[in-house]
Amino acid sequence: MQLHPESMKEFKKRILPCVFRHWSDADVVLVSERLVSSIHAIMATTAGVIVVSSCSGDVINDRHWLATYFVIWYGVPYMTYDIFAMYLSHYHRFRVKGHEDYKQHSLRTVNSFIRREFLLVLHHIALLTILLPVTLFFRKDQGDFFIGCLFLTELSTPFVSLGKILIQLSLQDCWPHKANGGMVLFTFFMCRIALFPYMYWMYGRHYGIPLYSVPFHLSLATNLGNSCILAPQVYWFVLLCRKGYRLYKRSRTPEPSPAVTVTDNSKDD
Repeated sequence: MQLHPESMKEFKKRILPCVFRHWSDADVVLVSERLVSSIHAIMATTAGVIVVSSCSGDVINDRHWLATYFVIWYGVPYMTYDIFAMYLSHYHRFRVKGHEDYKQHSLRTVNSFIRREFLLVLHHIALLTILLPVTLFFRKDQGDFFIGCLFLTELSTPFVSLGKILIQLSLQDCWPHKANGGMVLFTFFMCRIALFPYMYWMYGRHYGIPLYSVPFHLSLATNLGNSCILAPQVYWFVLLCRKGYRLYKRSRTPEPSPAVTVTDNSKDD
């Protein structure tokens, strides 16, 4: 029996309030979104490992069916769902805070969400409008290895989600939260930033050219596409480092720090 993300979300929305009755709708929606994101990230990472390991012999011509089918049957539905889930989390967060415009859904609330989460919305739309056509139509049945590498970028998502859930449970000062923060930085850097030089190096190794020559061997559109994917990852990594540094400084001060707002919905991945 196949359980779709939307049904899993509804299940968690019914269960979580029974377990944590003091949580608001914003808290339940936030945790539900994070849990679904983690499940999808685990599936994407697993698919990526399978594709990369199967196609590492010939990174250009080796094929694996998951490279295409995962994008069609899981990637696209999830990205579409996640935009809606982020909007719901945004809506309930501001509704709990008592904003007058958030008494009901409207074009004003949608516009506010897009303005506040513009980079994330743009990231999701770009994946739907660029990655999908490239995967299905413009690769000429080549490069499954690199599609698998892009799946691996989701490895950091479960750690980011776990950090949010630990804050939700008021465990932000315990050692698991600090250890998880280290894993967030490590996995984010390795799978969302260092991964791109690695893909260029694998491409260069296939054609017998040095790493510094690979950008000149690729088309301008390919380099621009990779840059557009990499740029927000670098931006988010800098934000993660700054946040980690602030938490480190706060942990070194003797004064008790105020509790972090549990309904903060800023996505660092």
